[in-house]
Amino acid sequence: MLTVLELSLEMCERGFGFHKVDLYKSSATEFIVDGEKLLPPFNSLNGVGTNAALNIVKARESGHFLSKEDLQQRAKLTKTVVENLSDHGCLEGLPDSNQLSLF
Repeated sequence: MLTVLELSLEMCERGFGFHKVDLYKSSATEFIVDGEKLLPPFNSLNGVGTNAALNIVKARESGHFLSKEDLQQRAKLTKTVVENLSDHGCLEGLPDSNQLSLF
């Protein structure tokens, strides 16, 4: 069985590229072929386990996330998992909390 790194190198050699993990399109555990690129699953990220990945996919079935706080609560994620997703760039544009600032 190939590791994620070995798979990545093999796919690059075959002319495939990689997208970033996408909050609304990525699978929990399987790579998705998207044209000439692969869309990695959530559990391919360091610090994002399979249970967290499955919880994200299940939580997004209820609709878009309002904030990182909403994602964390609905998917029952740890703060570390949310930080890892944010560091990877798949939470861009998502505010930290549900509260609106009026000033």
